[in-house]
Amino acid sequence: MEKKNSELVLEDNSNKVIEAFFEILSLKNLFRQGWLKNGVERKFCESVADHSFSTAMLAWLLAEEYFPNLDTSKIIKYSLIHEIGEIYAGDITPDDNTTDIEKFKLEFVSVKRVFDKLTNGEKYIKLWEEFEHSKNKEAKFVKQIDRLEMAFQAHFYENTLDMNLQDFKDSAKKVLTEEILKELLESIK
Repeated sequence: MEKKNSELVLEDNSNKVIEAFFEILSLKNLFRQGWLKNGVERKFCESVADHSFSTAMLAWLLAEEYFPNLDTSKIIKYSLIHEIGEIYAGDITPDDNTTDIEKFKLEFVSVKRVFDKLTNGEKYIKLWEEFEHSKNKEAKFVKQIDRLEMAFQAHFYENTLDMNLQDFKDSAKKVLTEEILKELLESIK
C-alpha cells in the first residue's frame, strides 16, 4: 500500500503541525501540581490535558445554556489553548511563589516555542495572549470557567477520595462574577 505524503513527512519529522501536536500531547502526562501537593495520589490525579478538555466542555455547555450572546467558537478555542504555556513552563501553582509577571513570561516563551514553527503560528499565540489578558468577554468568561472547573474537580476528589479540598472551592469563588456561575458553585455544597 502506498503511503500518503503526510505519512512520509511524519516519518522524517519535518511536518511542523505534527511536531506541535506531539508537544501538546505531552500535557496528557503533566499532572496538575495543585492536586498532587494536596494529597491526590498520582494514579487519581488529572492531567493538564484532562483539565483543558473538562474546561472546554464545561465552558461550551454553560455558554450554550446560559450565555447565548457569547461566541462559543472562541470560548472553546480559549479553553483548549489556555494551558499550552505549561508544556515547557510546567504547572505553576501559587505555592511556587512565582509572580504573575514571571509566570506569564515563562508560559509565553513556551507558547511561542510550540507555535512559532507553524505558518499561522502567530494566530495561536495571539489567541493565547487574548485569553491571558482577558481581552474580551469570552476570555473573561473562560477565566471564570477555568476556576469553576477546578472547584468541580475538587468536589469530585472530595467525594471519591474522601478529602478536604475546600481551599480550591474558596479560591474559585473569589473570581466568579457571573451570578449563575456563583449559584452553580454553591450548588455543589
